[in-house]
Amino acid sequence: MYKRHLVFIAACTGILLFGIILITLGSILPSLEAKFKDEGLNRGLLAATLPAGILAGALLFGPVADRYGYKLLLIISVFVSAAAFEGLAFMTSLPLLYICMFLIGLGGGVINGATNALVADISLKNKGASLSILGVFFGIGALGMPLLLGMLSKQFAYTSILSAIGFSMLVPVIYFFAIVFPVPKQAQGFPLKEGLRLLKEPALLLTGFFLFFQSGVESLVNNWTTSFFTEKLNVSGEEALYALSFSLAGLTITRILLGGLLQKISSFTVLITSFLLTTAGSCILLYSDSYDLSFASLIIIGVGLAAGFPVVLGYVAQLYVTLSGTAFSIALVIALTGNILINYLFGLIADNYSIRNLPLLIIACVFCMFILAVLLKQKISLRVKL
Repeated sequence: MYKRHLVFIAACTGILLFGIILITLGSILPSLEAKFKDEGLNRGLLAATLPAGILAGALLFGPVADRYGYKLLLIISVFVSAAAFEGLAFMTSLPLLYICMFLIGLGGGVINGATNALVADISLKNKGASLSILGVFFGIGALGMPLLLGMLSKQFAYTSILSAIGFSMLVPVIYFFAIVFPVPKQAQGFPLKEGLRLLKEPALLLTGFFLFFQSGVESLVNNWTTSFFTEKLNVSGEEALYALSFSLAGLTITRILLGGLLQKISSFTVLITSFLLTTAGSCILLYSDSYDLSFASLIIIGVGLAAGFPVVLGYVAQLYVTLSGTAFSIALVIALTGNILINYLFGLIADNYSIRNLPLLIIACVFCMFILAVLLKQKISLRVKL
């Protein structure tokens, strides 16, 4: 028998690694571009390779976890990511750069999906609350790594930092080997027909498309608000990044609080409150020309975005207990597709119209999320406590 608290620690460690992976790569991309600028580096292809790997990992992990369990899956995915980090540190071939970037995304996508599904599986009740706490550790990795990199980069080359991170990722593997994980749900073989039938499940599709817009909004905030601040408010890049950091801090702290709130307040009420906060923050961002007000609006948006993934993935876990890994895969693939498409859409809007339309697109996405949440409530209220 596995011990829930030990498995929960393993999941938190894994998602912490995922946060570190994403932030580290974003920080060293300029160095990689400088290293390979004379070898025909395609920046667009490089930028697309990581999310393509994450998407592949999200698609892969569910059926594998349902058939073989989480332990070996997490161990292999961390090994793959660590080896790819070492490849980025020492390789000199441009094709290997793309391969390593894809493998890091692949490992990260598996880690992200598997840790969320694992926590949902071991939580007997209040799955959304447990997933909120898990999300806190992603925030710790994402927030803490830039500070560490900033200090280390003054004394060490980025290749040495990458190599050290790659080796340090192997430490949690020892812990994964040492503890007992839940047994596979489909140890006798994966029921292919049941897995394919999930693609026709209205409730699962509703959760997936909710996360399509949720993931899109989160990526809009993370990828575009710094440019929005510098263009609209005429502030420095450092000031814009400072505001974005506080937005991420607001999201992380709110997820800590959600761990308790979701045990006392209905999850649907939490979602509606989240929509109102995100919309209010976006309206302030749209109409304000003050840095202080815009700074505050980003914090409000961060708070508003905190509940979406934990609550809705909690619904998925409650609805599809016997094939939770596969159900999570489907939902997360739809979510990552939204991340890519909504970012691409806003890129077109920013190029052809104005980056100042960013809050309007966020509001439009939140409206779609509200409609989907209402439909979801109607569809599953008899099966899941909302």
